[in-house]
Amino acid sequence: MNEIEQLKQILNSSSNIVFFGGAGVSTESNIPDFRSEKGIYNQNKYPYPAEEMLSRTFFINHKKMFYDFYLHEMIHLHAKPNPAHIALVKLEQIGKLKTIITQNIDGLHQMAGSKHVLELHGSTKRNHCMKCHRFYHEKEMLEYQGICPICHDYIEPDVVLYEDPLDEDIIQQAIHAIQCCDTLIVGGTSLNVYPAAMYIRLFRGKNLILINLSSTPYDQLATLIIHQPIGQILEKATEDLS
Repeated sequence: MNEIEQLKQILNSSSNIVFFGGAGVSTESNIPDFRSEKGIYNQNKYPYPAEEMLSRTFFINHKKMFYDFYLHEMIHLHAKPNPAHIALVKLEQIGKLKTIITQNIDGLHQMAGSKHVLELHGSTKRNHCMKCHRFYHEKEMLEYQGICPICHDYIEPDVVLYEDPLDEDIIQQAIHAIQCCDTLIVGGTSLNVYPAAMYIRLFRGKNLILINLSSTPYDQLATLIIHQPIGQILEKATEDLS
């Protein structure tokens, strides 16, 4: 039995699926990842390392440079949902997928139509002026170059920067979902980003599925490991489900 058939059998027999996704889900929508050879952290286009520029300390002390980096490297207006996003919508619509937990900040799951999405690291789609608290969409954030046209203060993106704590309510919802599901699909992540990755150890269900191009520290715990593009795999595995 090949990997696709194995995955289909698991999906058919599951009633409470949780999907935990990372940057590899978004790269198939032409959004660059962070740590790969061509990722954002290895571009060396700026005078500071990208990880430092995405920290709370850097945001506080170097706002103009932060916004130059953020507006050019973190916002992708033309990105569209790919087959992985679409397949997850189908799983949700037929009642099998209960929760998506994502480390991505691009909002593509919601754009595709997913309803229950927990964003561990926030979203570029939500932005608020630091002074008047007016809400700005991602497109407006670019249009105004991060400056509120009303009070001329900075517009802060609702993303979790290095040194920021994760939202406690989101964490608790994610933990509860992982603890209660019978199948956990982990896709597009090497599971090296903490604390998010350690939540996988809370899984007590039947099937742990890992879909990623490279190996992860959790391979020994998996029911099924697939080293292929996640969109291709999920599309094929869900095409006959109803």
